[in-house]
Amino acid sequence: MNTADLPPERRRRGRPPKQDGAHQATRERLIRTGVAILTEKGLSAVGIEEILIAAGVPKGSFYYYFGSKEEFGGVLIVAYASYFARKLDHWFMNEARLPLERLRDFIEDAKAGMARHGFRRGCLVGNLGQEMGTLPEPFREKLHDVFLDWQARTARCLQAAKEAGQIAAHEDCDHLAAFFWIGWEGAVLRAKLERSPAPLDAFARGFFAALRL
Repeated sequence: MNTADLPPERRRRGRPPKQDGAHQATRERLIRTGVAILTEKGLSAVGIEEILIAAGVPKGSFYYYFGSKEEFGGVLIVAYASYFARKLDHWFMNEARLPLERLRDFIEDAKAGMARHGFRRGCLVGNLGQEMGTLPEPFREKLHDVFLDWQARTARCLQAAKEAGQIAAHEDCDHLAAFFWIGWEGAVLRAKLERSPAPLDAFARGFFAALRL
């Protein structure tokens, strides 16, 4: 995962790494590992030691790379949001496909991704949103902003569908995009619960049925 868009890290106390490249590689490995784990579990349920072991990073070195677990969580939100925005653009900006087919392609890709991991992994942003009552309050705005960004990208795809005559001219694409993400996140949660793609298929059928001219 490319972390070039992440905010610059503060210098930590302690012995500096021998090579900046190795330091950055370890930091990125922690971020990748943290993202993977948080697509399965909530931040409150995950201990720093679990992430260090999974990343193959020595115990006790976490706080050289991140000032706190809260800071780490914020970095993971930014990293996941950046990764997912690129994924949305990959599907939604594919001009070789009609706009609604682009949305279908995204759904099929998401289904395949969940299936690869036995439906254990879902959406990091959705997972954190569900445990907002136990998370630091600043996370609320971060998570909301991510959803707004995803909705905006989806609304542009739906607007293209309207211009192509796939959606009725009177439809509000911003409203449809918000409805999509509210429903989609619920379907992802249910798919994890049931370990099945059936909830994703049910939501997709209902959403596209509502768009019929």
